[in-house]
Amino acid sequence: MDGLITTEALAGMLGAPDLLVLDATYTSTIPGAAKQDPRAEFEAGHIPGARLLDLDTLVDAENPLPSMLPRRSVFEERMAQLGVMGTTRIVLYDNSPHHTACRAWWVLRMFGVRAEILDGNMGHWRAEERSVQTGAHVAAATVFTAGEAAAKVRTLDDMRTTTEQIVDARSSARFTGEEADPRPECAAGHMPGAKNIPYGRFFESDGHWKSPEGIQAVFDAAGLDLGQPLVATCGSGITASVIVFAAHLLGQEIALYDGSWTEWGAQPDTAKVVGA
Repeated sequence: MDGLITTEALAGMLGAPDLLVLDATYTSTIPGAAKQDPRAEFEAGHIPGARLLDLDTLVDAENPLPSMLPRRSVFEERMAQLGVMGTTRIVLYDNSPHHTACRAWWVLRMFGVRAEILDGNMGHWRAEERSVQTGAHVAAATVFTAGEAAAKVRTLDDMRTTTEQIVDARSSARFTGEEADPRPECAAGHMPGAKNIPYGRFFESDGHWKSPEGIQAVFDAAGLDLGQPLVATCGSGITASVIVFAAHLLGQEIALYDGSWTEWGAQPDTAKVVGA
């Protein structure tokens, strides 16, 4: 599947001069979720030659909403610090239950940078007894200029008037409103007309991505037509990226509502729906 690379294939590529492996583990901003220390985890053991993307700080720090798309200048500075050039082949991985490499993949594509995602996380890499490196990374800085977006984003104003299909990556309990939103300022429920695909459904029980047929079946079961415009949402734009990447694996490019329920659910004038 285009965009996905196996641990075996990546292991065979390590050391290639044009390869850059980035750890995209993210400190969870989801209330109630276990917090991580990506830098400490990275220094304790990472794929040889990898560098820490530091996804926590690749955000719009001036926006009160969490994890919003960073400004172009911030993105360009980070890519330069990591040594990214126009010919660099980037592979992303994470050690997160939220599959945050998908969020990194989407952010990179919003600035014209294409990347692949490792099928499996650091846990899989270790379980296969592959080589692990410790300590901080050292990168030779470059000069980097972002390109045209290869991904799609939607704003609150877009969502107020959208005629696109909407798919929500949150758990069914949060989607239906059976479970109160963990952010006290947000109402329970979901956006009118939205369908629900909890993001974990795209993965096998061992944590690897399902086959193309399996991914298609997930979309079909939710009543979604990938041949028609579709926008993904979630709590704060992180796990919605899983759905966007899943569609990409099937050759379809769908949009992401970056503010997601953190923004929509807190607005006094937006419609909220409870129930299936």
